[in-house]
Amino acid sequence: MKEKVAFVSLGCDKNLVDSEVMLWHITEAGYEIVQDEREADVLVINTCAFIHDAKEESIENIIELGSYKSSGKCKSLIITGCLAQRYKDDIFKELPEVDGVVGTTAYNEIVNVIERTLNGEKVKCINDINKRECEENKRIITTVGYYEFLKIAEGCYNRCTYCIIPKLRGSYRSRSMESLINEAKELAESGVKELILVAQDVTSYGVDLYDEYKLPELLKELCKIEELKWIRLLYCYPERITDELIETIKIEDKICKYIDMPLQHISDDILKRMGRKNTKEDIQKLIKNIRSKIPEMTIRTTFIVGFPGETKEHVEELKKFINEAQFDRLGFFTYSEEEDTPAAKLDGGVLDKEKERRKNYLMGVQEDIIESKSKNFISQVFEVIVEGKLPNEDIYIGRTYRDAPEVDGLIFFESENELMAGEFVKVEITEARGYDLVGRQVL
Repeated sequence: MKEKVAFVSLGCDKNLVDSEVMLWHITEAGYEIVQDEREADVLVINTCAFIHDAKEESIENIIELGSYKSSGKCKSLIITGCLAQRYKDDIFKELPEVDGVVGTTAYNEIVNVIERTLNGEKVKCINDINKRECEENKRIITTVGYYEFLKIAEGCYNRCTYCIIPKLRGSYRSRSMESLINEAKELAESGVKELILVAQDVTSYGVDLYDEYKLPELLKELCKIEELKWIRLLYCYPERITDELIETIKIEDKICKYIDMPLQHISDDILKRMGRKNTKEDIQKLIKNIRSKIPEMTIRTTFIVGFPGETKEHVEELKKFINEAQFDRLGFFTYSEEEDTPAAKLDGGVLDKEKERRKNYLMGVQEDIIESKSKNFISQVFEVIVEGKLPNEDIYIGRTYRDAPEVDGLIFFESENELMAGEFVKVEITEARGYDLVGRQVL
């Protein structure tokens, strides 16, 4: 038996998919995967470096796990992902406990790096960030099994001034439709019921391979997979949410009537400084179009507050828009200045304390909206995917189509039946508690 490897995956769900691919390579090479870092001969941390807080978390994990080189069995500490790519020239100097550095397009080299570091080498493996990904993504599933992410592309075409991702992940590269359908079939055959499509921008899918946007066609093909129950879309760029895409979501029963489209702001002044290509009028028309064609659509978005040049008047404009749009799901980020981005050179910076004040102010607006909207669901019946059961209580936990895993609300419900995670049941809503709902199973 070869050495034992423990793996830590930080950051977004796209990072999680990358981690699962690396885990497959590691297990295929005969290494044993363990959960307890103290028992591992090799520690691998797949890092995030999107914003300051993510970098802090990554560095804290590196330092913490690096201590096992003296207090545990660890012989090799390997850093992969965005932090490794972003600071490839500095990691060995700043974090001497690190033995291996693997960039964002070198994941298939993970076994080679493990073997070389175990032999005492310091190894840095960084490939061209525009290198095309492998078409067949063999993975070790680490989620609960009844839902899984399908990463349909790598990199990003959008050049938002605040975002470092294109420099870490390269230009947009779609996976072929054939490879995605094959992977989706394998996931469905393994028991996955909810397939969640992810990329930096899922709506750009296919334009680099086929010279046209192919997301609607991909969705229609995925809907043909019998075992799949739900298909969910995350990270839709607003200007590429076309009438064709809206119609596809409307007519295909398996596609959740749920769309995640980060808008980032509503003021034309700030959108322009952000490098966004849509305007306030574009956004208002899009929301109206979606809701007129799919009234039950759940719209999720995020906004950045405290961007350079944002004034109190811009915040009030955003508040007014939030009240008008009545979003079903809404998150806020405070602007994080990132070196090597155009936004870092902009004037009009906002103090951190003021950023937090603005975020909390707008969150209060959205909380009032959610409280009002949630009450409208009382007495309605929803199809719910079972997530589990509260310990020592006869209360089950689940999600409706309106809720993506980890980021949205939950439904807590009673049932006279023994239910398994991944089952779908009908639940009548009896109570609203902010972002969460309460109910009981009905036949």
